[in-house]
Amino acid sequence: MIPGQAGLQVKFERYVNVDQEIKMTRAEKFWDKMANRYDREELDSEPVTMKIIEKTNKYLKPSDEILDFGCGTGLVCNEIAGNVKTIRALDISSNMIEIAKRKADERNIENIEYLKGTIFDDRYESGSLDAILAFYILHILDDTPGVIQRCYDLLKPGGYLISATPCMGAKPLQWLLLSLASIFGLVPGIRFFKAAQLEKVISRGKFEIIETECLDSRSGEQYIAARKMESS
Repeated sequence: MIPGQAGLQVKFERYVNVDQEIKMTRAEKFWDKMANRYDREELDSEPVTMKIIEKTNKYLKPSDEILDFGCGTGLVCNEIAGNVKTIRALDISSNMIEIAKRKADERNIENIEYLKGTIFDDRYESGSLDAILAFYILHILDDTPGVIQRCYDLLKPGGYLISATPCMGAKPLQWLLLSLASIFGLVPGIRFFKAAQLEKVISRGKFEIIETECLDSRSGEQYIAARKMESS
């Protein structure tokens, strides 16, 4: 080992960890501020949300244990809770979780555990989940391929990764406006996927694409259901 290399490695890892914590804190603050508005906007897009719920229910069974990654205000997981055994609903925003829990309590939904944190939390065991839901989250991640790999690890063989993602790579005006908003810190960093690019990222993560459909041509919102392939 080169003299001083170990110390440099420790400093680098510490820098990376601090940088990740800063990014997460910024994102958490942003979504905390957006929680009430986000809930209203979700309701405004109810037709698309109902399509997502209808499509997703086809892949779920009463015995399933699932994770809703980036659950937001619980609009989807509260609706599908009656079709599965348990749901772990995960988000980095305390305010989002608070709204989601309140809505679940109002409906006496008891099989959802709302959790604050990230998908890399070590409380989740490899091969323990039947499905992972990732709605409106894959385009705002720092490392989408890394998260796809984490989903693969957490799923049982044949488990499903089900996502809905605004794919705005083919929409130059929206790309320009949101890029400027991101630069000035008005919105989190956004990845401008084209639908085919996102499908490729998921497929490279050892998933088989089962279903893909554009649900809203204005936002390019792409629904993708993918199944974990067996390791070769």
